[in-house]
Amino acid sequence: MTATIGYTQLRNVGTASKKLTAGLPPVTVILSFAVVLLVILWSLVPGFFTSFSPVTGDTASKLAAPSAAHWFGTDYLGRDQYARVVYGTASSVTSALVAVLIGLVVGSIIGLASGFRGGWLDSILGRFVDVLLAIPGFLLAVVIVSSLGFQTINAAIATGVSAVAVFARLMRAEVMRVRSATYVEASYLEGGNRLHALLGHILPNAYRSVLVLAVLQFGTSILIIASLAFLGYGDPPPASDWGLLVASGKTYVTAPWLVYAPALVIVVTVLSVNRISRWLRKAK
Repeated sequence: MTATIGYTQLRNVGTASKKLTAGLPPVTVILSFAVVLLVILWSLVPGFFTSFSPVTGDTASKLAAPSAAHWFGTDYLGRDQYARVVYGTASSVTSALVAVLIGLVVGSIIGLASGFRGGWLDSILGRFVDVLLAIPGFLLAVVIVSSLGFQTINAAIATGVSAVAVFARLMRAEVMRVRSATYVEASYLEGGNRLHALLGHILPNAYRSVLVLAVLQFGTSILIIASLAFLGYGDPPPASDWGLLVASGKTYVTAPWLVYAPALVIVVTVLSVNRISRWLRKAK
């Protein structure tokens, strides 16, 4: 009898523990949010995380290996590599946000108009989106930034334009799915016009998947902009964009930390954003 009561109590405790943790995200998602929060803080208050200057350094300690004084080592001018990574976060994150905003706004407008209006407008916009999808995104970004000029903001614009087709296709699919729903047809029967149905029913129920895609595209934009900076399509030195730091460090084969440190930051940030995006998609 006592053993039965003890087993029942343990089972109840286990059930209560499962209910308590059921509403919490997985540990990997929590860690991903922590990484993204750290990156955001780096971009907002970089001076809070390092006392070194990203521009000036001590040539006597150039190419020093990672240590307690210099977590990521120093570059060929004795500049603290950790400070350069931290101060370069603002440019990398801001440009990625600009790229996502461009792709989200322009692509959503195209997809919304195409899916809701249909007919000849859908055909014209659909062919335009097909052309964009036929061109590799990175190649399109290279062509655009080559035309605009070698600056990080131009790289962000080019990355955003290359993402327009992805957002437009998803928004069109979501609008076409929602516009045939029963509650949308009911709004017409109640006397609502097309604008009321669009803003009151279709758009609020179609944007969720697009926002999840925006989170995923944020990580992709960081990677693309870093790649463009690595190839020299971003701001010139002494800028400290993440991709430029990798490009500058590859020259010094005896100091591999100049490449590994910023590359690791890029990889961890992109993977964290992707993990959050997958979690949001499942939660949705």
